Amino acid sequence: MQSLSRSSILEAVLFAAGAPLPLSKLAEIIEVPEWEVQEALTVLERDIAAQARGIFLRRSAGGYQLVTHPSAFPWVQKLAEKIQPTLSSSAMETLSIIAYRQPITKQEVEHIRGVRAERSIGRLMELELICEMGRKPVVGRPILYGTTDLFLRSFGLAQIEDLPALPNIDDIKKTLDDDQLRLFEEMQGASDSTEEE
Repeated sequence: MQSLSRSSILEAVLFAAGAPLPLSKLAEIIEVPEWEVQEALTVLERDIAAQARGIFLRRSAGGYQLVTHPSAFPWVQKLAEKIQPTLSSSAMETLSIIAYRQPITKQEVEHIRGVRAERSIGRLMELELICEMGRKPVVGRPILYGTTDLFLRSFGLAQIEDLPALPNIDDIKKTLDDDQLRLFEEMQGASDSTEEE
């Protein structure tokens, strides 16, 4: 049986993992020092680029991951449309609020949206885009929600700080209907109050 190079072993491990793996975990798995893993990752990245493959090596959510090459996106998107459910607009609204305001309770999401969020939160939990992050230290100790590593990977973010900044309300006021404007003002107000704390 032909022995594999370190970069090939790393490729197999990253492919099987699916999720990002930190350098320390990769070193532990293949039982070599981290600097050797780093060298092998450099070789792997170079080989993938030289062969113009449909994947590339990306640092994401605190680790390394094999992901689809952006040029292959139109075909991968067709596959995703066949096998993955899409999010409703209410679920996307809820996800956006949670992403920008985390950790946040269901009641706080509902206050910002102006409607119940139970179903949307349940769907986002089911898809593993959000998770429970503990409980707020107030009466009733409501659950706090935040985004997951799967959320980061799904939106191509290395960390939550990479979310784009909310636009200035004056720049977009004319493009929003009354409900969208109210929602945006609630999110902006909530974001400002967090910064003051």
